[in-house]
Amino acid sequence: MPRTVASTALSRYTVLDLTRVRAGPTAARQLADWGANVVTIETPGVDTGEELGGARHGPDFQNLHRNTRSLTLNLKSRQGVEAFRRLVAQADVVLENFRPDVKFRLGIDYESLQAVNPRIVYGSISGFGQRGPYRDRPGFDQILQGMGGIMSITGLPGQGPVRVGTALADLSSGLFCAFGVLVALLERETSGRGQWVQTSLLQAQIFMLDFQATRWLMDGEVPQQSGNDHPTIIPTGTFRTADGHINVATAGQETWVRLCKVLGLEELTRNPDYATAAARSKNRAPLNRLLAECLAGRTSREWVDALNTAGVPCGPIYSIDEVFADEQVRHLEVAQTVDHPVRGPIALVAQPVELSRTPSRLSSAARERGEDTDEVLAEFDFTQGDISGLRKAGAI
Repeated sequence: MPRTVASTALSRYTVLDLTRVRAGPTAARQLADWGANVVTIETPGVDTGEELGGARHGPDFQNLHRNTRSLTLNLKSRQGVEAFRRLVAQADVVLENFRPDVKFRLGIDYESLQAVNPRIVYGSISGFGQRGPYRDRPGFDQILQGMGGIMSITGLPGQGPVRVGTALADLSSGLFCAFGVLVALLERETSGRGQWVQTSLLQAQIFMLDFQATRWLMDGEVPQQSGNDHPTIIPTGTFRTADGHINVATAGQETWVRLCKVLGLEELTRNPDYATAAARSKNRAPLNRLLAECLAGRTSREWVDALNTAGVPCGPIYSIDEVFADEQVRHLEVAQTVDHPVRGPIALVAQPVELSRTPSRLSSAARERGEDTDEVLAEFDFTQGDISGLRKAGAI
C-alpha cells in the first residue's frame, strides 16, 4: 500500500520505530502525525496488538499506530540485525523502549548505530532511566504513577492512593521523547551530528507533578489529596447542581467577587472569614458548604451560562460521550475519521495542535503486521534477491 503523508511538516525525516505497548508508540505517533516516514518494526510471527489487549483492529492499537507503516524484522537473528543497520544508514531517527540492557545485547544501542550513521538521532524511553540502581527494572504506567507521586495527591482526602484515569506516565514520557527528538533534529542542522535522547516514565511523571513538586522542593510542603478542590486556589472545585455537577474556578480576588455577585452572596466578600485568599484557604470547608447549598438550586446549564457571562470560569463535567457531543469540540474537529480496511470508517482523536500551512491529518489507519515490509525494504535499496534471502532466513 503506497505511503500517504499526514503532513508535509516532517515529511523529510525517516523514523525507525522499535517501540512497543504505549509510551514509545506515543512518541512515534507524534512524529507520524506530522508527516515523518515512521516505519514500525515488528517481530515476525508476533502480533504487537496482543500487548494492548489482543485487538489490533481495536481502538487502542488504531489510536497509537495510525499514520505509520509496518515492517517485520527479527532482530534476534544475524541477518535481521544486519538488515536493520542498513536501514539505519539512511534513517534520521531510531525510537526504542526496550529495558536498557536489551539494546546492547542485540547490538543496536546508540554507540553501535552512531558508528553506522553519525547523524542518527536515537530516542530511548525506559521505566526508570538508562542509569542508576533501578535501571533494569521493568516499567509499567501504574507503577510509575505510584512512585512518581501523582497517586498520593489524586482522590478524596483520606481515601488512599488513586491512579489517574489514563496512562499519564506512558503518555507524558512519549510526548517528551518526541519533543527531545525534534530538538535533536533541530540541533543537527547546525552540528551535522545526531545524539542520544533519553527519558523515562519516572522522570516524565515527576515533571508532570509541576507546582505540586515545587511546593515540596522550595517550601518543604508535602501536598496531600484534595479531591476535586484545587490545592491552592480557593474556592475552586466541583459542586452539585439541581441536575448534575459543574466545576467552578475562582483565580484571583476579582473573580471571587464576581462569583459572589452571580450567586447572590455578596456578603461573603465582606465576611472576614472569606474576604481574602488566605482566609478562604483557612476556611475552605465551611465556604464550600455555603457555595454548594446555593449552587444546588439551579441546573448545570443555568449556572454555566450565568457564570461564564459574568467572567467566572466554569464548565459542566462530561462523560466521554458528552465530550464529543459538545458543540465546541465538534467545531474544533477533535475527532477525525480515517478508513480502515476491516472496520470501515473509524474516528480517532486528532492532534491538538493546529498549523496554518502544514496541518496534521489522519492519513491512514494502523497497518496489518508486516504489510509494508517489501515496499519499505525496496525504498532502502534492498533488491528482490535481498528480500527473498531475508524471508528464507526467517529474518522478515
